[in-house]
Amino acid sequence: MTNPGPGGQWPPQQGAPQQGGYYPPPGPQYGAPQQYPAGPPQQPYPQPGYYQQQPPPGLGVAPPQPPQPPKKSRRGLVVALVAALVLALGGGATWFALSQGDSVAAGAETPGEAAMNLATSLGNGDIVGLLTTLAPAEAAVLTDPVAETTDELKRLGILDQDADPQALTGIEISTENLTFDDAQAEQVNDHLTITKLTGGKLTVNTDFSKVPVAEDFLDAALSEGEQRELEQAPQTETIDIGEKVRETGEPVRIATVKVGDEWYPSLLYTIADYALQDAGEPWPQQAIPANGAGSPGEAVQQTVQAALDGDINRVIELLPPDEMGVLHDAGPVIVAAAGGAAGPTGVEITKLETETSDVTGGTRATLTALELQKDGGASTFALTRDGDCYRMTVDGRSDELCADQLGAMIQSESDTTLPPEAQQALQSLGTGVMEQGLGVVTTEVDGKHYVSPLRTFNELGMTVLRSLEREDIEGLLRAAR
Repeated sequence: MTNPGPGGQWPPQQGAPQQGGYYPPPGPQYGAPQQYPAGPPQQPYPQPGYYQQQPPPGLGVAPPQPPQPPKKSRRGLVVALVAALVLALGGGATWFALSQGDSVAAGAETPGEAAMNLATSLGNGDIVGLLTTLAPAEAAVLTDPVAETTDELKRLGILDQDADPQALTGIEISTENLTFDDAQAEQVNDHLTITKLTGGKLTVNTDFSKVPVAEDFLDAALSEGEQRELEQAPQTETIDIGEKVRETGEPVRIATVKVGDEWYPSLLYTIADYALQDAGEPWPQQAIPANGAGSPGEAVQQTVQAALDGDINRVIELLPPDEMGVLHDAGPVIVAAAGGAAGPTGVEITKLETETSDVTGGTRATLTALELQKDGGASTFALTRDGDCYRMTVDGRSDELCADQLGAMIQSESDTTLPPEAQQALQSLGTGVMEQGLGVVTTEVDGKHYVSPLRTFNELGMTVLRSLEREDIEGLLRAAR
């Protein structure tokens, strides 16, 4: 959605400052938040005929880009270790090793035991076991989309039809003499403690020839020589934690969180802890409490309105307290860092309607109607969905775009040097996205509804996969080669 410029039109939103608080980086299936445009757009709302010239703009309203931490070379150990953990938890090869989320997470009585459980699972090369040691909400976000994603990848001919999401393939992890210094553990609050890893070794062996990729897909994607090279090139990386700790003078910090009466290691809190350390910021003593909405549609509307108002505190209130607990705890730092940079736009949502459907782990709220006004109605905007068409009305003038029109538009605007199969894939993608609609995933916690950015991004990925056919994948591979 473009922002009208001055003279009764909508002012641009300003970008977030470049120093200060952060969001944790996204996990394997997560996207980074988008930054608002830094300057005024070239025109106000799209005028009639706009759709015949270019694809419609996205309607999602993202919060301001959080400041990025200064990069410091002394964090090399952390980068290597977290990369290994991310690889173990969410790398492409390990998707086929994850359970379908119905395992009971194994907590511990103390933060030290929770960290040791993580080390034990790593040492056993047991990625499913490793996943169950994580905080339950984090484990659920990682496992919930696995079964459906695997089925879609099989349908598209990317995975072998016998691929089992619960079978361990592609990665082996081993540890040796991992040690934690309980005396150095930092208790941040009643549910967050930072443990300190001081010694041992972590070895990750990656052999992508063991990943159950479909043979036809490999033949189309790689030459015979490239396939032989892949089969003969397993990779091994060993991190001597004790040596790195001596070089940096700092132990490895692993965050553990208390859920109920048990403790779990947390990947998101660990990343956020290092971001705060690099910024020289302590963990806030008071969190931003969760304050959800009464329905999925209300959660979406209130989140978008808060973003339009520049109310970052309210945006955080509407994030799931389990999946996004890390942002509630770190929220005061984020709000303080943003300051008044993201001021209110003066835009009011007068109507937002959605259709809801169940998705794994939450509810998909698909946008069916949206009405906005500025300056008490001096400028208006409306978007309405009818089947696989969206009608946009700006200050009384309307235009409509349907799935087949968008698909044809994308195909006509694509590079004419692309083979016809690749152009068809782009058309399928545009058509499929329009047919499925613009959706946001919400979750329910203690009777309140929250917008889940991680699950929304997962659903976006599924929307893309559902839009494509096997021949589309083949066409894209031909274009890539």
